[in-house]
Amino acid sequence: MADPRFFTRAGPFTLTELATATGATLGPETPGDLSVVDVMPLSVAGEGHLSFIDNRKYLDAFRTSKASAILAVPALADQAPKGSALLLSDDPYRAFALAAAHFYPRPPVAPGIHPGAHVADGADIAPSCRIEAGAVVQEGAVIGAGTVIGPGAVVDRGVTVGSDCVIGAGVTLQYCQVGDRVIIHPGVRAGQDGFGFAPGAAGHLKVPQLGRVIIESDVEIGANTTIDRGAGPDTVIGAGTKIDNLVQIAHNVRIGRGCILVSFVGISGSTHIDDFVMIGGQVGVAGHLTVGKGVRIAAQSGVMRDVPPGATIGGSPAKDRREWMRELATLSKMARKKGDEG
Repeated sequence: MADPRFFTRAGPFTLTELATATGATLGPETPGDLSVVDVMPLSVAGEGHLSFIDNRKYLDAFRTSKASAILAVPALADQAPKGSALLLSDDPYRAFALAAAHFYPRPPVAPGIHPGAHVADGADIAPSCRIEAGAVVQEGAVIGAGTVIGPGAVVDRGVTVGSDCVIGAGVTLQYCQVGDRVIIHPGVRAGQDGFGFAPGAAGHLKVPQLGRVIIESDVEIGANTTIDRGAGPDTVIGAGTKIDNLVQIAHNVRIGRGCILVSFVGISGSTHIDDFVMIGGQVGVAGHLTVGKGVRIAAQSGVMRDVPPGATIGGSPAKDRREWMRELATLSKMARKKGDEG
């Protein structure tokens, strides 16, 4: 059960209501008027709980679950535990996420400006916004309807933030345009100088960084991620992209729509990441590259050259996944052989 000190639960809901909310369908002989009071993982779900299975690895837990209702793919309907009702979905994990959001909706924003916040006279703040203690909103900044600016966050001069955003504690936004429904977690730094210097015998001359950071709608950015503004062209984060904690995005980078960047990824300057790319943890991408649409990059890879659309790559330097796996298998055999000879 979610800790009630932090999460406010709605419900109970009938299975018919949850089927409507999630796009699932009632399983054979599933009573639509059966009510559930919460969502739980299979391992701990019991009476009154809704759970899900999306991986055959958990079939044993599914078959023995005590959950009142379970979201599952239709192919597993005949393996459901006795006494558990089924909601059938082609994507149970996504359906479960929708159900969880139904039970635990985002709390409504209580509008107002905390007396401990500093809001410049020339800032444009929608009446339905919430500005929390210690936040700073500078001259010319624009904050859209329903947006929350967390404690100690700084929205610098001229920055625009759209509607229904959450800007976490201690975030700093400079030279930024932020779309609607964006979530920026605590400690993010966006819009600071890109790392640009002209080297020479007399020293490294700083290159003025004259671009912006454009964060499109429905983006989520994890804690302590840093996004440098462009040197001339903008740094762009495309709509619907999700970025984990502790990611570094350098100046002039353009990230497309619907991408996933896992923690400790570093994208060097002027690289273009096309739409729907998935990048595993600790990947490094060199500068001035193009990574094509739908590419998948395995964790800890080093990307040194352009990647064609649809490729799956891994290793350092990164290469086609099949070639990479063959090389790993060959090295493993060579190591075992040498060990046997020794």
